[in-house]
Amino acid sequence: MSELGDFLRSRRAAVRPEDFGMPTGSARRRVPGLRREELALLAGISSDYYIRLEQGRTRNVSDAVLDAVADALQLGEDERTYLRNLARPAQGRRRAARPQRVRPGLLRLLESLHDVPAFVMGRRMDVLAWNALASVAVADFGALAPRDRNVAKHVFLFEGPDRYVEFEKIAKECVGHLRAYAGRHPGEPEMASLIGELSLGSEVFRRLWAGHTVQEKTHGTKLMRHPAVGEYTMAYETLPLPDDPDQALVTYTVAAGSESETSLRLLAGWTAGASRPAAPGRPAPAPATAPGQQPR
Repeated sequence: MSELGDFLRSRRAAVRPEDFGMPTGSARRRVPGLRREELALLAGISSDYYIRLEQGRTRNVSDAVLDAVADALQLGEDERTYLRNLARPAQGRRRAARPQRVRPGLLRLLESLHDVPAFVMGRRMDVLAWNALASVAVADFGALAPRDRNVAKHVFLFEGPDRYVEFEKIAKECVGHLRAYAGRHPGEPEMASLIGELSLGSEVFRRLWAGHTVQEKTHGTKLMRHPAVGEYTMAYETLPLPDDPDQALVTYTVAAGSESETSLRLLAGWTAGASRPAAPGRPAPAPATAPGQQPR
């Protein structure tokens, strides 16, 4: 339950006591933000119960208590969901997850999106399949080893600082998404391995991960940089699949008539004649020249 305690302490530190009319000038205030007893008072629960909650020593925490704590901490919706997942993790022995595969119909959809960079994102932000335009406009996933086809690794360990003009913004969004995933899948060994690898390889990741930001990557914009066409802005949408909540179709679009549209058309010209995405029973395309799929 250390994740729960770390998260609650980080959120307490982010709340200003003066926003609730509490004095802050005392030299005895040794911690930033709210003390435990102050948060318990705001939430309408006993200090002892809140301390046990933060230490992970409570069972069957009610929705009312979690909502009261979330209100006192001024949590957003993604953070509230994360709090519930940490406070009430799924019970029972965790079964080994089956390798993820991309349905043939979804592969055909990727293939048909000639003017839209798109890829399928799986567990832990693994990239399971992508189309030709994504390989030049977003990242050259085909040039990476299968275990490295991962959005977070691309951001923090590979091309992130060079490809994302607003790198700090994208890095924070990425960490927030991983935090949300970790809340849904507590104790997942593969997730722990990924976090360890990112922590060892990136000081930026270590700093942001320690901040306990929780934010689902549903939609937004990215200011990209490509050595051939310079900077261009793309809007992304993350569309979870109804039959597998741990898979999502990620698409990128540009504003009609914009310079970004011109840049994307130039990049699209490089993908003419690229082969279709790989699928079960079909040979994978050549790295760095065509879209592909890798079961994870």
